Amino acid sequence: MSAAPVWSVDPRSGNPREQVAVEATAEEVDRVVRAAHSVRDALADRTARAAFLRAAAELLEESGAHIIEAADAETALGPARLTGELARTAAQLRAFAEVVDEGAYLDIRIDHEDGSRTPPWPDLRRWKIPLGVVAVYAASNFPLAFSVPGGDTASALAAGCPVAVKAHPGHPATSELCASVLRRAAARTGLPEDVVTLVHGFDAGVELVRHPLVSAAGFTGSVRGGRALFDAAAARPAPIPFHGELGSLNPVVVTEAAAAERAPEIGAGLGASMTLGVGQFCTKPGFVLAPTGDTGDRLVKALTETVSSAGSGVMLDHRMRDAFLAGVRERAALPDVETPVTPGAGGEHTVSAGFLTVPAAALTAEGPHDALLEECFGPVTVIARYGSEGEVAAVLARLPGNLTATLQTATEGDDPEAAGLLAALTPLAGRILVNGWPTGVAVAPAQHHGGPYPATTSPSTSVGATAIERWLRPVTYQNTPDPLLPPELREANPLDLPRRVDGRRA
Repeated sequence: MSAAPVWSVDPRSGNPREQVAVEATAEEVDRVVRAAHSVRDALADRTARAAFLRAAAELLEESGAHIIEAADAETALGPARLTGELARTAAQLRAFAEVVDEGAYLDIRIDHEDGSRTPPWPDLRRWKIPLGVVAVYAASNFPLAFSVPGGDTASALAAGCPVAVKAHPGHPATSELCASVLRRAAARTGLPEDVVTLVHGFDAGVELVRHPLVSAAGFTGSVRGGRALFDAAAARPAPIPFHGELGSLNPVVVTEAAAAERAPEIGAGLGASMTLGVGQFCTKPGFVLAPTGDTGDRLVKALTETVSSAGSGVMLDHRMRDAFLAGVRERAALPDVETPVTPGAGGEHTVSAGFLTVPAAALTAEGPHDALLEECFGPVTVIARYGSEGEVAAVLARLPGNLTATLQTATEGDDPEAAGLLAALTPLAGRILVNGWPTGVAVAPAQHHGGPYPATTSPSTSVGATAIERWLRPVTYQNTPDPLLPPELREANPLDLPRRVDGRRA
């Protein structure tokens, strides 16, 4: 039986564009992983890795027009959005090159022998080494920054790990183009092309996480798909780390004082954030606790105006469009749920934005409204109107883990609720915002893009410098003669790396 074809599809029409590849068989996945594994030693040179990452950024920019054209044809995200995403992706690659150059990620710690301690200390020298081949599962909603050349790939390569990418079926042509760029960048800097490999197909993705030479995996996608792969990674004879981003509601709490002070501003800001990118950001604010009464009504009025003027948009593919429409219908049919702006089909291939309202009291205990506490991917949010601090606390206690949580407080004068609410939101998410909106994730050293399950399956971040830590493991050498040590751990520090010696920065 011949392998299934992989088609590039235009989401604006639903029509196939071109056959890009065929789905990989188990034998082909094995060949690809073994090829990646065989070249892992080529990535040991930090200077070569940094040069490779910079070359990848440069070649992405040189090929930008072609890549953006292909990505727009497959995702309908638009040239402006994709131009910014390509710039972010190139900057991300360069940022990890700087991380490699600086070397602090190796976390080198040296404790000299000390017989005066009880018990005595031997000579101990610790650093971090790459895990091995990393399987990367590309995301649908960021065809560059969270896909083939994205953060998982960049951080894994920076750690010294070859990467086998499972392409997302929503943008296979873009995936092939970007994989080609990365492989050309490897060749340009003297590295084997197989430090980056690519496979297509659902079954290939399952084979990838099960392959004995795959040492870790990074995933961005749905709860259902991510959990299945997570379970497969854990069920292996030798389980591997699985760093998955699965789903997030990204709750927002608006205090009484904030709504009284600037309800129209908050409503307009919420509308802009939840409709950005047709509501397809993983950090979309999908659930909002807003007060009852006049102040909350003014917020809802401003939100209504903003969302009503958003217009219709094309989602990433028709499967996601169908899931959005079904999810909205299910939620809108629940008792006491109202739709001031009804989200739904904007046309044969588009969707229109909207939002739902519900009394917060309906969510304080398990019941039929629990679907409102689950992510609905697309341009919709839920406004839960609360009448007391007790209702807010009860609803927050029922929320799952999230990537972000946002607190809207008064900007002038005291807001007596603020401190307590900030403390209540902190356990729920990996990034806490005050008087901002979560759509937009800065690629910065202090960034954290992760959160309690189901937001992610590990406490790590997929954005920022510390994302590299996912693909490393610590090793300590005890009483090892200097000539036998890796250069990074030798007494003279020949590579001039940052490290802690006897508990102090050296």
